[in-house]
Amino acid sequence: MKKLVSVLSTIPKNQDGASFSGILKSLNAKCLTCATITPLECLTRCKVYKLKNELRHLRESMMNNPNYVKELFNVLKNETRLQILHSIVNGKNLIGVLQQELKKAGHNYSQSALAKNYLAPLVALGMVVESREQYCLTSYGGHLTKLLGCFPEFAPKLPARSECYEETLLQYLLLGPKTFEEIELVVSPKNVSRTLNRLHSARLIKTPPQREYVFFFKTIRTPEKETLRTSERRIYDTIASCDGISAGLLAEQTGYSIRVIYRCVRHLKGKKLMFIRRKPKTYHLTCKGEKLASVIRLIQQAVEDTWLSFQQAAQNNEATTNKIAF
Repeated sequence: MKKLVSVLSTIPKNQDGASFSGILKSLNAKCLTCATITPLECLTRCKVYKLKNELRHLRESMMNNPNYVKELFNVLKNETRLQILHSIVNGKNLIGVLQQELKKAGHNYSQSALAKNYLAPLVALGMVVESREQYCLTSYGGHLTKLLGCFPEFAPKLPARSECYEETLLQYLLLGPKTFEEIELVVSPKNVSRTLNRLHSARLIKTPPQREYVFFFKTIRTPEKETLRTSERRIYDTIASCDGISAGLLAEQTGYSIRVIYRCVRHLKGKKLMFIRRKPKTYHLTCKGEKLASVIRLIQQAVEDTWLSFQQAAQNNEATTNKIAF
């Protein structure tokens, strides 16, 4: 979770009016002006009170787990669970009804298997709640479900039961192209190659066709101190007239073959009249990768917003309690 959070901290926050902090602020404003008849009425009907209880339960019983974000993504990377969320997004459903809906979609599960393998993980993460054999989304679960967007489309391309290196890297690449060395800062070095291969195979990232670009630059050494051949002089003058040049462009401007270019470059380098600088390969998000990374970022931000909203709820709790007392 630390890797995911560290990447998130470098990305600007999404100004979403539907965030939990925004919801709480709006509900608390209504709560402070509400004229309740009895404290019992407030506790049984107040949306603010119910939402605060939900946030408290999420933070104290679930989100204190340092691996919560990783477990959340692993649970969501499952077609059946995503379909369950979609089925109950508008209200409560009996497990038998869910079983029949999944059966129509080609998923044939017994009710016990459905409850144990697919509903229980969603309940454990605080997205779904069960009451009298009926399942419905929590406010938190409903909020996350609305943010899923294209996630169901790309979820099968991400490995299940993983350490979420792919999700971490996709978020990191939202900041712009990164080199292999930069990627090693957020993904375990021993897992970088495997992670890159998976994302590349899924066409979520891309790289330039060439492994690296080589550019030639002149040094500050005076060429008059050396004896240069005609080809070397022409190549040196071409290099000196620009701020770095590649072998292909150098061959194009001088009319020499690539073989002659590299031979002369080797001589000029030996005479300390030029040096070579390599631009390492960088990794970019494809259009699909950018869409998925944006959804992952929104989910990550929603989790963090929910965590922080509990602090806001706790701060406002005293004011609400005092109002009920009077």
